[in-house]
Amino acid sequence: MPEETIGLLLVDAARLLRIQIDRALDGAGLGLTAGEARTLAYVSLYPASRQTTLAAQMNVEPMTLVTFLDRLERRGLVARETDPTDRRAKTVQLAPDVQQTLEQVLGITRKVQEEALRDFDPDEIEKLRGLLKRMRSNIAGSELGREQA
Repeated sequence: MPEETIGLLLVDAARLLRIQIDRALDGAGLGLTAGEARTLAYVSLYPASRQTTLAAQMNVEPMTLVTFLDRLERRGLVARETDPTDRRAKTVQLAPDVQQTLEQVLGITRKVQEEALRDFDPDEIEKLRGLLKRMRSNIAGSELGREQA
């Protein structure tokens, strides 16, 4: 019987983690979809990013991101501004009053992550984080990664 590949293990683990996060967000009563919560998290990680860049970072279609941003903007959680270097482009920022909602979203995802890593010791978690970052960097720097970026 062939051994599971790293790719299959990563995809399965990511899928299961995302399902757990989606369930936890649904149960929290924040009134945010998982996509909207994920968008908030990405905007906090990449402030003042162009919408197209943010969509690529999130690996979603630009129109999907626009739908999330429209909803978040209506709720006063994000703000879109004209990019000072290109009037046709928009950058995305967190709104001033978003901190409490963002902390709730990040707290929920942190709890799910802690459960997923419950029997890992801190050194293993740091090692895993470092290995995944290195893998991501290798893929992003490869010919295939540049074609898909």
